[in-house]
Amino acid sequence: KKSEQELKDEEMELFTKYYMEWKGGRKSGNTSYMNIPRFYYRLPAEDEVLLQKLREESRAVFLQRKSRELLDNEELQNLWFLLDKHQTSPMIGEEAMINYENFLKVGEKAGPKCKLFFTAKIFAKLLHNDPYGRISIMQFFNYVMRKG
Repeated sequence: KKSEQELKDEEMELFTKYYMEWKGGRKSGNTSYMNIPRFYYRLPAEDEVLLQKLREESRAVFLQRKSRELLDNEELQNLWFLLDKHQTSPMIGEEAMINYENFLKVGEKAGPKCKLFFTAKIFAKLLHNDPYGRISIMQFFNYVMRKG
């Protein structure tokens, strides 16, 4: 007969053996987890000055890039001028409207920052039940102001 200590040692040995086989077997069999991109990075601690500076700088660069993508006041005024110039008659009440053909013309003239707003998808999103297939210039301009 084995003593209680010998049984515990044998149990621990078997447990360790089976655990290592299981752990090792999973790693070698499926390596797809290595292709998953890292999506969480911990915030740097107070004593990690270099990492904090790097984080601040990268945030500033990101905000500058996003700021350059926004339309400035002059570009917004130019967009409004072009939309107003290319409106399609007849007016419904006080509301100026534009058809898809003129919408595309304005998109060509408006400049590179405005290009992403002049798509069929956005036109269709703003198209309601106009009998002439037009959208409201004011609604489109407000859309650009909100999204841009």
